Amino acid sequence: MMFTVRTEVARLLFSNHPSLRPSFVSTALYKLSVSRSPFLPSKYTSRTKSDMATVAVAKNLPSGLATIDLSSYDPEQSKLMEERCILVDAQDRAYGAGDKKTCHLMENINKGLLHRAFSAFVFRPSDAKLLLQQRATEKITFPDMWTNTCCSHPLDDFEIEKVEKDQLGVRVAASRKLEHELGIPQSQTPIDEFQYLTRIHYLAPSDGIWGEHEVDYILFLTADVDVTPNLNEIRDHKYVSKEELQAMFEDPGNTFTPWFKLIARDFLFGWWDELIARRGADGKVYAKSLNGTVDGSKVVSMV
Repeated sequence: MMFTVRTEVARLLFSNHPSLRPSFVSTALYKLSVSRSPFLPSKYTSRTKSDMATVAVAKNLPSGLATIDLSSYDPEQSKLMEERCILVDAQDRAYGAGDKKTCHLMENINKGLLHRAFSAFVFRPSDAKLLLQQRATEKITFPDMWTNTCCSHPLDDFEIEKVEKDQLGVRVAASRKLEHELGIPQSQTPIDEFQYLTRIHYLAPSDGIWGEHEVDYILFLTADVDVTPNLNEIRDHKYVSKEELQAMFEDPGNTFTPWFKLIARDFLFGWWDELIARRGADGKVYAKSLNGTVDGSKVVSMV
């Protein structure tokens, strides 16, 4: 059974600051399916049909999930596929865990499997330039593509990364992965300095075998950081201004991860403008200056 919900994205994201509203946020239509997911444990059986309407998993899923042999892939990246992502419904309600391999196979994504993730954007305080990375060739999903500073997952493997209050789990995960991928010491990425903005629900195929289906937390951080790249994770990195990033998007020789393109198209540049407009008296930008400018209480559907 399908039904359509009309919602004002602007009300959800920009209610306090209409000036931040990008051009796309006219009234949007989202379709959500009513379903009972076999991924959900018995504790969900008490939910009302209204609650379950937002669980975006198709009916009549097979009992088994697809798997794949990773022996032909990079050994280090294959090992990371054993980490356990946090499984969520379309409203970001956690209900279990699944290894990264299972979560990122398109066969399982097409059955509705959805997990929690984050996208971190690190800006240099002195000039408001954004740190980008180019994903390594060894990456199993979206290799060689340019993207935001760091994008990964809070893990079910760490109790603290499952803590949802004040987005603690994703903040801790962001600090951990910035060190793992870019070698940035965690002392330079204190979790209290990450500014949470919103969550987006998106789906993106990679190469036909792999893909992403995530509720993605968007985090800004302003910090002077020391980068020592993990070359198994990233092949290049650089700081860019807004204008330089726009020029990169216009260059057909560059490829970008789909979540980064979505965030850039619909949110990033407006928030970046506001970050610059709120420079401190010392001339520096501060991510925490954006606190309260965005209503991040709802998951924004982009599927």
